[in-house]
Amino acid sequence: MSVAVIGAGAFGTALAVTLASKAPVTLWGREIDWAGTRENPRLPGVALPPALHVTDDLDQIRAETVLLALPAQVLGSFLTRNAGLLNGRNLVSCAKGIDLTTLTGPSALIASACPDSKVAVLTGPSFAADIARGLPTALTLACADGRAGHQLQHDLSTPTLRLYRTTDVTGAELGGALKNVIAIAAGAAIGAGYGDSARASVITRGFAEMTRLATALGARPETLTGLSGLGDLVLTCTSEQSRNFRYGLALGAGRDFAAGTTVEGAATARAAAALAPRLGVDLPVSQLVAGLAEGRVAMEHALDILLNRPLKEE
Repeated sequence: MSVAVIGAGAFGTALAVTLASKAPVTLWGREIDWAGTRENPRLPGVALPPALHVTDDLDQIRAETVLLALPAQVLGSFLTRNAGLLNGRNLVSCAKGIDLTTLTGPSALIASACPDSKVAVLTGPSFAADIARGLPTALTLACADGRAGHQLQHDLSTPTLRLYRTTDVTGAELGGALKNVIAIAAGAAIGAGYGDSARASVITRGFAEMTRLATALGARPETLTGLSGLGDLVLTCTSEQSRNFRYGLALGAGRDFAAGTTVEGAATARAAAALAPRLGVDLPVSQLVAGLAEGRVAMEHALDILLNRPLKEE
């Protein structure tokens, strides 16, 4: 099966690099002035293999399976413009977020724009640099069509990238999206000097919050305990390689964050906060992160907001 990757950021490039160890891969990007150097500046020190072709021409994307490694808030408009090109192919979302316009995940956006496609989600605990350098990584591949999921698992696994299969697309997708929100809160706790005990509390209560929202939307609870939920949450809340965690650190410390850096968790927090009243779900951490990201809540008041909530059973 031929494979292409749309989105030449760090993660898309990393996936293309590891998949090119098996067969030729085409990688599409909008700004690829680095293509001639055979090294993406977002992945310094990683040489692009000969089997990886880089292009800014979408017409060169002819593969049967296409990985969509685009930011969650960009994916919808990209699909609107290019549905005719993509419809009918196997489309694998690599985005981690909830679309602010529709309040749905990437798989729903893809299915709506490309109704003749098999849709899957690739998610889980991973950093682009680790994948690109061939370090062992395990991810979740979620596809409602079990037969298609089995084939994609075979086609997209490599000696260093191990994929575990599930049919629970909703659970896998929401685990990957919501862990970014909790990572911002965990980073803010550390940045504000609250300490590791506070971070552990944020992670634990945040995981409960992730599970509440995901199951309210139809996910299986056990999916959230897997790679795409708990696994990704632990990684993202404990490493400064995570942009969401670094963004939280900056919020907590009152520092500016690098302009132009995609922070999926900030938009996802706003989407989750909008979903909460519709579903009757209590999401205090997500609502707090949304307030911090929008500047409605000052960091010095954030801890008081959480600690002054009514006492209750765990």
